[in-house]
Amino acid sequence: MSLDKTPLSERIEMRRHCDGAVYTFVRANDDNGMRRYRRADKNIWMLRHPDFGWVVWDADADCLMGRPWAVAIADQGDRPPEGDWVSRKDKNSYVYRLAFVA
Repeated sequence: MSLDKTPLSERIEMRRHCDGAVYTFVRANDDNGMRRYRRADKNIWMLRHPDFGWVVWDADADCLMGRPWAVAIADQGDRPPEGDWVSRKDKNSYVYRLAFVA
């Protein structure tokens, strides 16, 4: 997988509600040209999973970390849905706001 030259509109910010922490994802394509987004500082991906729809996936741990809160899989398009997402890591859960940024 290689990161492509990412237009600014293809960047995502995930802002955590409880403390304002922001994580940035940039667009990348997999070997089949499928749209994905890689977190700028870790091997964590936002991708479309066949069973769960758009998710945040930890590639090193091979596990689901987060997903949209209120958008059904059938209503998810070819980009991750903006709005609230929930995550789980160990015993903690967080709510984030996903937004595409310019």
